[in-house]
Amino acid sequence: MQHKARKRFGQNFLHDQHVINRLIAAISPSPKQHIVEIGAGMGAMTVPLLETAGQLDVVELDRDLVVFLKEKIAPLGKLTVYQADALKFDFQQLATNERPLRIVGNLPYNISTPLLFHLLNYVKVIDDMTFMLQKEVVDRLAAKPHSHSYGRLSVVMQYYCQVEKLFDVPPEAFDPQPKVDSSIVRLIPYQTPPVEIDNEQDFKALLTQAFSQRRKTLRNNLKKWIDATTIESMGIDPQARAETLTLAEFAQLANLWTKIKT
Repeated sequence: MQHKARKRFGQNFLHDQHVINRLIAAISPSPKQHIVEIGAGMGAMTVPLLETAGQLDVVELDRDLVVFLKEKIAPLGKLTVYQADALKFDFQQLATNERPLRIVGNLPYNISTPLLFHLLNYVKVIDDMTFMLQKEVVDRLAAKPHSHSYGRLSVVMQYYCQVEKLFDVPPEAFDPQPKVDSSIVRLIPYQTPPVEIDNEQDFKALLTQAFSQRRKTLRNNLKKWIDATTIESMGIDPQARAETLTLAEFAQLANLWTKIKT
């Protein structure tokens, strides 16, 4: 099938067999697992996943590719294709108590961050997630305090998941070639989060506010939320910038904010 990549879908099709082999080896699929692929495209990952696992669920937005997958790849195993926008898809419907989800995919760069946040709504039914993402996004996911890449995405994701960067992928591995490098990341949801959060919505809201102006201090960014004296009483420097705080310190501030506003 000849299929021209559609820019509005952020399509860059993986074709490098060496990269595909490394990616499948990292996923290590087996017939007993419930694997879900987001954005199957031309089936570069779909085929080896289906051949190894025997069955596969796919969420694909492009109608033409859905037809291709059903006609050309479905005969290789038990393939169920959902023609849907992954940003709106209810992944809960695919899960069972006996077989939590393993989600994989070469994610479109233009929706990767909102899609990651969407998937966090389903961490209770997910075993792990292995994604191809823009290298810059993976660096942000794995970033530690005091680094330029560290931000709201880093803190939120590291609260919900163990983040493991696996390897980088050059632009030449795709058609068409993106203008940026890519990386593979594995996200493993925690059964018990590393810190205790009283209200997750308050936690996310406080992070958004704390990182709203990165060059400003906590005193300035949080002045309408928590005063500087109170921040200092918790052992946190109100003159510090958000990018210097640990997950545990953000948990302290978020839990305090929940108490203050209730």
